[in-house]
Amino acid sequence: MKKITITFTCLFVFTLFVAGQTTYQIGESLDFFRSYKMQQGEYSLLLNESDIEGSPYLNDEFINGTIYTTSKTQYQNIPLRFNIFNDNLEFKTPDDAVMSIAVPEIVESAVFGEYKMCYIPYTISKKIKRGFLIELVSDHVSLYAKPEVLYKKPQEPAPYKEAEPAKFLPKADSYYLRAGKEEAQKITGKKDLIQSFPDHQKEVTDFIKKNKINPGKESDLIKLVNFYNSL
Repeated sequence: MKKITITFTCLFVFTLFVAGQTTYQIGESLDFFRSYKMQQGEYSLLLNESDIEGSPYLNDEFINGTIYTTSKTQYQNIPLRFNIFNDNLEFKTPDDAVMSIAVPEIVESAVFGEYKMCYIPYTISKKIKRGFLIELVSDHVSLYAKPEVLYKKPQEPAPYKEAEPAKFLPKADSYYLRAGKEEAQKITGKKDLIQSFPDHQKEVTDFIKKNKINPGKESDLIKLVNFYNSL
C-alpha cells in the first residue's frame, strides 16, 4: 500500500456538524432538478432490477437529504438512495420518477439519514478511480468506508439441481484512508495500516497492539484514526 505522507498545511473539513458553517448558497429540491438539467442535460435512467434477488442498495427506501455541490451550492430536501452496485446516487423527482446523477463530479458530498457520502478519488489495484464513499472520520487523515455488493448471475437448471435466479449478495465494506486531498488508499492489512502513518509509526504501532486493532473492523479503525489525528 502506498504510504500516505502528510504534507498539507490547511484542510477544510466538511462534517455533518460544520457543513452549515461553510458558505453555501441554499437551494431547494426543485432548484436542483432545474439547474442540473440546464447544466448537464438528460438524466440517466435507473435499470429495472425487479427480477434479481437481494438488494443493490445501501438504503432501499429514499431518505430526504442534502446535496453539497463543488460550486458551493446546498440543495435541500432531495429524496436520496445509493446504488452500491452501480456506484450511483439516485434521487426521486417531484413526479416520483427515479433517476441517477449522470455527472457525479458536481457532487462534493451528500448527507442523508446516518450517512455522509463524498465523491472522492481513491486508489485500487494501482489505478486511480473516483466514486462515492461513506465518510467515517473527517480530519487531517480521514477514514472512509466503501460498501460492496456482488452480483451473481442466474444459474441454469441441471440434473438434481434447480435453476437459481440472479442475486445481489452483500459483501464486507472496504476501508480507505485519505490525507488531505490526496487519493484515498485502501487498507488491506495491519502492516500497511501501520505504514500509512510514517511520522508517528511507533505510537501507532503501540496503539494497535495495546488496543488489538482489527484492520477490518470499522469501530477499531475509527478509534485508531482519531488517535492518530490527536497526536
